[in-house]
Amino acid sequence: NNNNNNNSNIYNHTMMKTFSFLFSLMLSTAWAFAPVVHKNNNAASTALHVDLANGAMSFDRVCREWRCKYTGDKGTSESLEAVAKAVEEYLPDIKKVSSDITVNRLVCGSCLDFKLMMTVPLEDFGPWEESGFAPEAEFLEKIGAIEGVSQVETQTITNMVI
Repeated sequence: NNNNNNNSNIYNHTMMKTFSFLFSLMLSTAWAFAPVVHKNNNAASTALHVDLANGAMSFDRVCREWRCKYTGDKGTSESLEAVAKAVEEYLPDIKKVSSDITVNRLVCGSCLDFKLMMTVPLEDFGPWEESGFAPEAEFLEKIGAIEGVSQVETQTITNMVI
């Protein structure tokens, strides 16, 4: 009976150590999938940044890109002209997203790409994302209805001036 108690105690001790090890391992690996966000301690700035590539780079600005294909020559394209008019219509609302927003328009005449890139500080991105990137849905619906416009898409990417 004493032998059984000793074996039981050894078994329980081994199981506790194994459980403790596995729990610690699980807890430590969960952090590997969480972004590392740092607050800049500079008194003049409250910017957040996120490390990438093992700290070899970081970002503190996030870009939402709206893009599509247009038809025709870039100089005379009616579909591109209609997209430009939609941009002008929505630009005031887009610029309300953040006091520090940067809006870039990109047009490729050879592959017929149109892109509108809105870049905001990291701390403004979350609230904009929660709003559905307003006025994204309305803008995309409008350009998607333009004859000659196709492949209306979005993408979220980092965008840093280096």
